[in-house]
Amino acid sequence: MEKYSVLMSVYKKEKPEFLRLALVSMAEQTVPPDEIILIEDGPLTDELYKVIADFSAEHQGIFRTVVNEKNLGLGPSLNKGVKECRNELVARMDTDDIAFPDRCEKQLAFFESHPDISVLGGQIEEFESDPAEVVCMRVVPESDEEIKKFMRSRNPMNHMTVMFKKSDVISVGSYRDMLWNEDYDLWIRLAHNNFKLANLPEPIVHARIGDGMYDRRGGLKYFKKEMEIQKLLREYDMISFTKFAVNYAERFIIAGLLPGKVRAWVYKKFARK
Repeated sequence: MEKYSVLMSVYKKEKPEFLRLALVSMAEQTVPPDEIILIEDGPLTDELYKVIADFSAEHQGIFRTVVNEKNLGLGPSLNKGVKECRNELVARMDTDDIAFPDRCEKQLAFFESHPDISVLGGQIEEFESDPAEVVCMRVVPESDEEIKKFMRSRNPMNHMTVMFKKSDVISVGSYRDMLWNEDYDLWIRLAHNNFKLANLPEPIVHARIGDGMYDRRGGLKYFKKEMEIQKLLREYDMISFTKFAVNYAERFIIAGLLPGKVRAWVYKKFARK
């Protein structure tokens, strides 16, 4: 199968034990990566540096870090990381999630049989402490047509599951500084430029969640960032003015008005299975 790179980014507030699990889950894929690149986004804690040093010693030859002297955020860090990857296929992974052992094997096989696809994601099983205890699933559409339709309302891909073609991502400007929406912004620009997207029907990553995740999806700042995405969709004529107004109202209510616990219930009830 084709060689591929793994791209991850870590910053000081992340937990070392979660980082270790995430790194190991990618290193021990049934088809192992050719390289794992970890962006150190600003100074880290001693505990995180210890995990990185130990993992580096265990996986010499495939693991390397790229250091940001100060915290730049996820978008700029991934933009830098994409350029560092030496392979055309790049697998994204978050530093607090756990990949299924055959995640990348399935994605590589799909790319072999579907050479016209630029980005391939999959479904996720969400958990709180034990990945064996699934709280819910985030199910996203599979075909390019369904993904682009779904995109008009919500993010159509699970970012921590995607594998993409480096050249296609770079051709549309790669990742940008779009707080909380770095991936959604990229999918929109790829779709606007007629690149094809797909998702596998099965879960391929255990995604860690908690009440804090839903708290972060509220407030005026989050609402404003959400509206940047809606404006981009409108700019590219991917949604009508009516759809823009509906999306505005939904986001204002959910992000701007609902308390955290109610917001969590809404997401689990209507955006999860």
